[in-house]
Amino acid sequence: MPVLVASDLDRTLIYSSAALALTMPDARAPRLLCVEVHEAKPLSYMTETAAQLLTDLGDTAVFVPTTTRTRKQYQRINLPGPPPKYAICANGGHLLVDGVTDADWHAGVQARLADECAPLAEVQEHLLRSADPVWVRKHRVAEDLFAYLVVERELLPEEWVKELAVWAENRGWTVSLQGRKIYAVPQPLTKSAAVREVARRTGAELTLAAGDSLLDADLLLAADRGWRPGHGELADTGWAAPEIGALPERGVLAGERIVREFLRAARQAP
Repeated sequence: MPVLVASDLDRTLIYSSAALALTMPDARAPRLLCVEVHEAKPLSYMTETAAQLLTDLGDTAVFVPTTTRTRKQYQRINLPGPPPKYAICANGGHLLVDGVTDADWHAGVQARLADECAPLAEVQEHLLRSADPVWVRKHRVAEDLFAYLVVERELLPEEWVKELAVWAENRGWTVSLQGRKIYAVPQPLTKSAAVREVARRTGAELTLAAGDSLLDADLLLAADRGWRPGHGELADTGWAAPEIGALPERGVLAGERIVREFLRAARQAP
């Protein structure tokens, strides 16, 4: 039976220059591989060691990139190793099979959101009305499924985020603060649901997962084993669960450690 490895990407496997956390002396810094270019500029990296480990993992398990990114944002990433047959984008809203959206899966997601939570337009309107232009840089809607703000983090009032979270929860939505982005995502829109569908299709009996944010908690809980890095929302709040390893590494070295753990667990599987 195949092993399924579902991993979040940003700040879990791949890192922007601002998130690398290269705290060691320059001479001991790891060699980096650029895995994403945007507007002719390098954007995301992993260590060269992590890249080799990920290539080995692709030959050992069913590797499924599992991200909140839109399809367009995901498709500009060039990960090492065999091209994944499956990928999960928009926090589970799109299941890609050989790079193409599974229309039946997406239609099912849309129907569930319409039944179970407040409409996107209501959340959008609330964000536009309540967020202060002093600290908001961009308002964005992703794939007509959820909304997010790009903010100046040092100016962002903590109380506003807490109030938004309460307002959203009462309408069936979740709020997540990741770096300079505040996400408002419908509660039924989950990575775990899409991962379970991939497990069903592939016949996988062991699922491994990793993630750093509140939006990854359901993914980790749905896995047989998982890991979270020493940074991010889950680490900051002390989030823990059985079978989930809380790694001490932060930044790009955490990404390397996560791929190493994936590969070790996949090779040890019966």
